[in-house]
Amino acid sequence: MSYVGPDSHPPRPPRRFSGGPLTVTLAALVPTCLAGWLIYEATSGPGGSEPPRTLPASSQSAQGSSSAGASPSTSGKDDKGEKGDGKEGGGPSTSKPEKPSKTDGGRPAASGPLKGKVVVIDPGHNPGNVKHTAEINRLVNIGTNRKECDTTGTSTNNGYTEAQFTLDVSHRLRTLLEKQGATVKFTQDADRPWGPCVDERARIGNEAHADAVVSVHADGSAAGNRGFHVILPASVKSGAADTTKIVAPSRDLGERIAGKFVSATGSAPSNYIGDGTGLDVRKDLGGLNLSTVPKVFIECGNMRDAKDEALLTSGAWRQKAAQGISEGIVSFLRG
Repeated sequence: MSYVGPDSHPPRPPRRFSGGPLTVTLAALVPTCLAGWLIYEATSGPGGSEPPRTLPASSQSAQGSSSAGASPSTSGKDDKGEKGDGKEGGGPSTSKPEKPSKTDGGRPAASGPLKGKVVVIDPGHNPGNVKHTAEINRLVNIGTNRKECDTTGTSTNNGYTEAQFTLDVSHRLRTLLEKQGATVKFTQDADRPWGPCVDERARIGNEAHADAVVSVHADGSAAGNRGFHVILPASVKSGAADTTKIVAPSRDLGERIAGKFVSATGSAPSNYIGDGTGLDVRKDLGGLNLSTVPKVFIECGNMRDAKDEALLTSGAWRQKAAQGISEGIVSFLRG
């Protein structure tokens, strides 16, 4: 029931009293009524039987207008959870249970032995590089010297490009690592016209504070040259490059990947680089020189050799390659 306010009836003209017995009677009744009203108010309250009172409609409207015109919060918090459904203006909460946290690209994070670890995957080259040669040919500082921003990469004799290969393996690798609970970030996912340049690729891993970074590639050597090799950073301290703190952990990461890659794929280490170890140390790669976190490159095979090409173009083999790289990373991160 609503309370009816004093403005609900039109005012009446004042009545004049001429005195007499009625006046005396009223004068006697007023103190009695006043005392009774005071007793009633004292004994009424939240526990009383009177229904709760609400403001007249005119007052409610005014109060609502005042609320709607209030300035937005400057606390810096969003409106989810505590402050309704997150829509501007607030309102009753309609928020749903929080969704699982997500990695870059909107992929749900999982629990597992690598939960809390960050892995950056660097798919070599970009499918769009071939259309942006002027951009990728500009020189960038890699510490030891200046070098092209990026390259187009190589391809098989039948036109299967390195950029296609690296993205396919990287996607498979990401799936495997996320199942272990890792947060996985890409330097590129064919989601930009070209690049990034080698210095930016290193910066992405650094700014992510990655626990490990792996740059995925395939080589373009002469026919007859077969096998994979892992490239490790040399000790470099020149200009913006300083690898002194990452040389040792990067070698550990690279050795573990090489060992697991052999087991998973059955491929032999390179017969033309690394003296049969599958390991190669270089100081001319900006992606390694400028890294401040453990990082290696892996050349999964030689796209220009027919036998290696048969492997690199096989989806089943690429899954094995991703498995080998993943197992090496997991081994490194778990110590």
